[in-house]
Order: sequence, then C-alpha cells, then structure tokens
Amino acid sequence: MDASQSPSTATEPRAYAGEKVELTSFGATPVKFDSRGLVPAVVQQAGTGEVLMVAWMNEESLGLTLTTGTTWFWSRGRQELWNKGATSGNIQHVKRVLVDCDADTLLVEVDSPGPACHTGHRSCFFRELAAGAGEAHAQDTTRR
Repeated sequence: MDASQSPSTATEPRAYAGEKVELTSFGATPVKFDSRGLVPAVVQQAGTGEVLMVAWMNEESLGLTLTTGTTWFWSRGRQELWNKGATSGNIQHVKRVLVDCDADTLLVEVDSPGPACHTGHRSCFFRELAAGAGEAHAQDTTRR
C-alpha cells in the first residue's frame, strides 16, 4: 500500500479498462448512492460521445437498466421510477454502464434514435450560457 491509498481502498478490488465489474465486486454494490439513495447518471450517445442528458438513478432503476437493457431513472419530482422513452417512444438502448473512479457517478452509453430531451431537442444541453450586459443569459444553440 502506498501513501495515496487509505487502508479501506487498498484492499478493494480494482477494475481495469475493459473489465466488467459485477455488482457484488465491491461489497454490496460498487456504486456510492447519496444520502437520498441516488446517484447521478450521465447519458451519452454511444459512438459519438454526445451528452444527451443527466438524470438520477436509485438502486432499483440501476438494476432495471442493467437487466432490461433500456434506461430507467428515479424522478425526484414525481417520486417514481420512469423508463425513458416509454411514453414518447424514444427508448434509449443501453450499450454499457460505467462507474467513475469514485463510484459516485454513472456514465450510461446508449443508442438513442430520437430526442432525449422532453423539449424535443436531441440533447438536454441545447442552451449556452453567455455573459451579456452584466448578467448571464441562455441562448438556444441547436435545432430540434
């Protein structure tokens, strides 16, 4: 163990590039959910790297995502699970799920054939913040 490793992390299993990690590899789960039982999930178009959206997952939605191959999230506003695209038809097909080095954020690579944003935009990140006249304003930077 070197000085940069704490005793608890020195004995944890490590995953290397391309290695699949089972949910039980790091104890109960490799994901560190916050005090509300949630973890942020960045959803990215496989192949292009385009960030489509950021949503929240709990343990149940993560499990559903891994077993069904489509994205499931926890709606903080509605306090319920939702299968992305189940209503609109814009289902996101999961290619792989990665966990970051701190195990507190997920990257979900998907094939998303339609818009990811409820506004009809391909990505939820379509407004650029720009400073102007002493205050920031948002400007639409994409077409639907």
